[in-house]
Amino acid sequence: MISAQLLSPATLIVGWLIYVPVLLWAMARAPWVELFSDSRRQHLLFGTVFAVFLLWLVRRDFDTGVSYHFIGMTAVTLLLDWPLALVGGLVAQVGLVLLGRQDLAAMGVNGALLIVLPVLVTEACAILVERAQPRNPFVYIFCSGFFAAALSALLCLLLALGVLWFDERFAMPEWLEDFVGYLWLIIFPEAFINGMVISALVVFCPEWLETFNRTRYLSAPWNDDDKR
Repeated sequence: MISAQLLSPATLIVGWLIYVPVLLWAMARAPWVELFSDSRRQHLLFGTVFAVFLLWLVRRDFDTGVSYHFIGMTAVTLLLDWPLALVGGLVAQVGLVLLGRQDLAAMGVNGALLIVLPVLVTEACAILVERAQPRNPFVYIFCSGFFAAALSALLCLLLALGVLWFDERFAMPEWLEDFVGYLWLIIFPEAFINGMVISALVVFCPEWLETFNRTRYLSAPWNDDDKR
């Protein structure tokens, strides 16, 4: 998460120009009728938003104005699907602003980096997996859960560094080669947290996952002996 003091006014405006249209599109595509008529979906949405809010509160704030915390949006996207995942991320982000843990002016940039980008990566991975139509649920867990979370964390970090480098308001480390070694300390925990959550949901509550095809993954295999 990046504070507003490290970003130029132009970057802040571009962040809002990216974040707001995506949010409006998500709100237009969100299943509001099903949400208001299904108490289970409401509980999932509220519980997920609260969990993400708590996850983002557990973070390390540096004096330079940059904060590090786990993202968790991969599990949220697979659980709620992308429209409600974006809306839920917005609600959690507003909670951070109200607590003074995030700058209001930087909501656009942080929302684009930490919400829109992970949701986009996760949705792309889920679509590719669904097109392949695998029958092994491990493919869903690994590709849509572990891999998507790792890729999201990597892209978020690289793009955030690119934004800070472009604005020239952040003192970049002298040896970026040494920084590469720390990538695993960020990517692996993000992949592990999201992957373990998705694994647990697949095993115990597969009906909670909006992107999980229970008919294909959990149906009993066809036995030729039953024809006789």
